[in-house]
Amino acid sequence: MKCLISLLVLACASFPALAQVSSLVHKDEKRRYIVYTPAAYDQAPRQAFPVVFNFHGGGMSMAEQMLYTQMNKTAERHRFIVVYPQGIRQDWNVGFGMDYLAGTDDVGFTQAMLSKLKQDYRVDEKRVYATGLSRGGFFALRLAAELPQQFAAVASVGAPMPEPVRQHHIQKDKVGMLLIQGTADKVVLFEGKAASYLSAEDTFAYWRRHNGIDGAAPQPRLMPGPAGDATQVTWLEQGAGGAGVALLTVKEGGHTWPGADAFNIGLPIGKTTRAIDANEVMWEFFSKHRR
Repeated sequence: MKCLISLLVLACASFPALAQVSSLVHKDEKRRYIVYTPAAYDQAPRQAFPVVFNFHGGGMSMAEQMLYTQMNKTAERHRFIVVYPQGIRQDWNVGFGMDYLAGTDDVGFTQAMLSKLKQDYRVDEKRVYATGLSRGGFFALRLAAELPQQFAAVASVGAPMPEPVRQHHIQKDKVGMLLIQGTADKVVLFEGKAASYLSAEDTFAYWRRHNGIDGAAPQPRLMPGPAGDATQVTWLEQGAGGAGVALLTVKEGGHTWPGADAFNIGLPIGKTTRAIDANEVMWEFFSKHRR
């Protein structure tokens, strides 16, 4: 993926002032992140803006996540700030391969980023959200479990609930939860992996219970892809009052970001559905939730 950095430079050339690399020192380690502000930010000097943290997958970089997901375009349309953090060794601590409590303090790094963002930008503290792909999606779920007072909602792509997060989940606060998972994902399995992470459906049930949502799940909405697209999306959503839970099952979908350009990831990780645009779906979901 390193070859994609030159493409990133070209992609961002028309918005040189809107995407900036920032850094801070957390626990004696210099940590970096990209902040993208929409053009509307400078046009509304008294307005506070929502923030979406977008965490990269394992082995990826913050720049590659920005290029692959193309969330900056959605930020322009809907007027929010996007933050793309960089993980140490291109990873996030979700209890896989490192100690959950004694490993890299990515939760503390996220808190430090949020504190600095509040100093440097006009942040709407009631509308702070997180999303991510794969390891980044697992980590977004950890943030939902550990920092529910700061995040109004999260969305994970290709990342059901990690067992280490479930085992350490003691916070009672409710968080809006959107889950997107492909049935043909060979990297993170839809049916889950014993002792590692729950299935997509069990994750949906877990957060419904946590958010106090009772009763049977509603009838799903079916969203077929365009002509020539073998995928389709089944949409289940339940709950109100700022604590909804939704599961979007991508039939025949791979370990991919719905609606993204597969060229920008450059790996054979399955089909990318065109039935939905993950960024638009996320923002629609996020906009219903405030702290």
